[in-house]
Amino acid sequence: MQKRTIDPWKWGEQTNSVQAVEIKQAEGTLYCSGQVAIDAAGQPSTADMRAQLIQIFQNLEHLIGEAGYECQGIVRLNVFTTSMMEFFTTCGDVYQGWIAKHGIRQATTMFEVKGLYANLGVELEATVVK
Repeated sequence: MQKRTIDPWKWGEQTNSVQAVEIKQAEGTLYCSGQVAIDAAGQPSTADMRAQLIQIFQNLEHLIGEAGYECQGIVRLNVFTTSMMEFFTTCGDVYQGWIAKHGIRQATTMFEVKGLYANLGVELEATVVK
C-alpha cells in the first residue's frame, strides 16, 4: 500500500487528523462498524465518556487485529459523541495519545448526535487499509 496524506493549510498541523488520505495499491480495505464501549459479554459500559473511549480503543484494536489488519492502517476515523464539549474536555488526551501510539494520520469527521446505543456517549467508526 502507498499512503499519502494531504493537508494544504498550515492550521492542519494543529489537528489530530488530515484533510485527505490517498491510498494506492492497497491489498485490502476493512470497513468497521461503529464501535462502542461494550465488553466481551455484550454489556454496555456505565462508565464516563473517558472510560468508554478507552474501552472503544481496546475493542477497535481487537477487531482490527482479528481481521488481520493494523491500527496504523486506519485512514478514516469518524467520531460520534453526545457532547463535543465533554469529548474535548475529558477525552482529548486519550484520543490524541492513541492516535500517536499507532502513528495514524487519518481523515476524520466528528458528529454531535442526540443519542447512541444504550445511552453511551461516544462511538468510533474506522476504515482500515493494508
